[in-house]
This record gives sequence, structure tokens and C-alpha cells, in this order.
Amino acid sequence: MGNRPYTIALTGGIGSGKSSIARQFAAFGVNIIDADLIAREVVEPGTPALQAIAARYGAAILTEQGSLDRARLRDIIFQTPEEKNWLNALLHPLINARTQQLIAEASSPYVLWVVPLLVENQLQHQADRVLVIDVDEATQIARTRQRDQISLAQAQRILAAQATRQQRLACADDIIDNSGEPEDALPQVAELHQRYLRLAATQQD
Repeated sequence: MGNRPYTIALTGGIGSGKSSIARQFAAFGVNIIDADLIAREVVEPGTPALQAIAARYGAAILTEQGSLDRARLRDIIFQTPEEKNWLNALLHPLINARTQQLIAEASSPYVLWVVPLLVENQLQHQADRVLVIDVDEATQIARTRQRDQISLAQAQRILAAQATRQQRLACADDIIDNSGEPEDALPQVAELHQRYLRLAATQQD
């Protein structure tokens, strides 16, 4: 595994603008590995994981199209924490294996691994560096409400369930302040891209 690409984990709370920052890195030709996409991929129709979930919770856990009813699964997990443990034990190894495969297949000098729950799931040690997209909580709540059309109380609940801003910043090697417009962060992205290319090059030596 000596030639595994240098891995930057990008994280941030809800509404911090992780996706827009990741797109700016992608524009530099950086391979993006999205933990959320992988989490959806391992439970697609026809996967062993989805069959195991349906066997445990019955056909009601599937939509009419045969895909996972995420809202219903979320309700089950929310009400019975031990079910969350069962689900994590099923999915985490699959997600991790797929993540490592994608990192190994990457063609860019370094990869950007986008992990919203990096700090919550204590995955920061699996990356060479951690990049935190930081905005203040008022901005997070405003953006989340606007994007998801939810109430203030709902947005505050989501925020309360995530790691705090302080917990995330404590894990950060690099920080992008994304409280302005998305393009305001471009100079920071360009500067970090150059830094990561240098770090990746020294790792290869």
C-alpha cells in the first residue's frame, strides 16, 4: 500500500458548504471520494447489505421501487439505539472497504475524501490531513433551513446531533472559512491545492 494516494479528509457541519468546496477541488483535477455516496451505494437494490436489512426489518423497509426507505430506517434507529449498532456493524466494514478501494484506484496526486461525520465517527486518523470547512452556527442554520425548507427547531436539532464546531476545529490541520459566497473561498482552495500537491510529492519520495 506504499503508493496509496495522499488523503485529505474534508469535513464540516451541515450547511457549511462542503459540496461547493469539494467541487472547487474537483475543478483542479482532484479525485473526490464522497462518503455519503458510498453509504448509499452499499445499500442499493440487489446488494447483500440491502437484503440483510430487509430480512431484519421486513419488506416495509423498502420503497415500492425496491430501494431502501431511508426515512423509515432512520425512525427505527432513532427509537432503538441497539439497532443502530447492528446497522453500523453491517455497513461500516462495507463502506470502509469501498472507500479504500476508491482511494487505491485514484489517479490524482492526492484525493479529497468528503466525510460529513468524520469527527462523530472518529475517522480522522484514517486520513493524512483533515480539512475543516468552517462557518458560524447562525450561518449553518440559515443555509440548512433555506436548502431543506425546515423549521428553526429542526435545524437546531440536526446541529445538536453533530459534533460541535469546537470539536471539529480541534481535529483540523487546515481550515477554510466558508461564511461568505462560495467563490470567496476559491483563493483558499487554490492555496491549499498547491500545499497538498507539495505534501503528496514529499510522501512519494
